[in-house]
Amino acid sequence: MSKAEKTKQFIIEKTASLFNTKGYTSTSLSDIAEATGLTKGSIYGNFENKEEVALEVYKYNAGLLKKSMSRSFGNEFSTTMDKLHAFVSFYRKNWHSVFLNGGCPLMNAATEADDTLPDLKYQVKKSFEEWIFKITNAIIEGQQNKEIRKDIDAEEYASLFIMLIEGGILLSKTTGDEKFLYQALDKTLHIIDHELQILTS
Repeated sequence: MSKAEKTKQFIIEKTASLFNTKGYTSTSLSDIAEATGLTKGSIYGNFENKEEVALEVYKYNAGLLKKSMSRSFGNEFSTTMDKLHAFVSFYRKNWHSVFLNGGCPLMNAATEADDTLPDLKYQVKKSFEEWIFKITNAIIEGQQNKEIRKDIDAEEYASLFIMLIEGGILLSKTTGDEKFLYQALDKTLHIIDHELQILTS
């Protein structure tokens, strides 16, 4: 990496938690300068404006989450059911660190960027589409391996899992009570085990 690229990466990493906790609109250039120890001129020397910083920070935060979740669908899990269970387990094990960093970066950015930051909204849309695609493919693989019922709509269930989990995160983060996330995860697991899985007598 060049010196300029290293500086840009430094700014992104130093402000990743800041943007996710304070918000993409509320985070000011002064906040960025304070978090990085750099002057405003130095920041503008590496990014065109605050919106560009926010967009790159979102990509970084979403990338970290994607990398962590992708392990649930890795080759170390031999069956699709194991992969789906690992996906649910990821949130059960990591909710505390996610909350400490401001919550789910996808949900936070989606809520804030809906009408005000079109470029950010587009990136969030892509993130959710990639997430749905990943889970959908896992379910289809399970159908092909005769682990999951052939008559269910893989994409519909993938979307449902995201809605349940994101809703659980939202309520738990808002109320400070993790029970809502646990309820969402328990319901997701119940659907996987009792609606998706081919049950043998």
